[in-house]
Amino acid sequence: MVNNYSEKYIRDILNSVKTIAVVGASSNPDRDSYKVMESLIDYGYEVFPVNPNTAGEIILGNKCFSSLEKIDASIDMVDVFRKTGAVMEITHQAIAINAKVLWMQLDIMHKEAADVATKAGLRVVMDKCPKKELERGNWTSEEN
Repeated sequence: MVNNYSEKYIRDILNSVKTIAVVGASSNPDRDSYKVMESLIDYGYEVFPVNPNTAGEIILGNKCFSSLEKIDASIDMVDVFRKTGAVMEITHQAIAINAKVLWMQLDIMHKEAADVATKAGLRVVMDKCPKKELERGNWTSEEN
């Protein structure tokens, strides 16, 4: 499965979202999800960690939630740091909370979930890291 997203598509997403739920968030600074959350915060996004194992804890200054439904704010983008087998359930949750974007991290691809999300009106990115995209310059700070 090849996912060739245009620079404009990625840039439009990164410039339009303000709030990002990171599903599979970790409080361990050595984990990729922690590093990505830290970077997203540095770029000015409001980040909501999601992990039932650390719900209630504070990660990078933000309260961790047990699920997407428990977040008490509107979420623009759901960034998935979970194994492919968990993606469909997360997709349904993202649709239920009216997220605008479903973003699957590097090495995570689920075509069926992508199709379901797209049909529900979400923009989808698979097998990419927002931190890396931001570092590549897919961002304009004046828009966020």
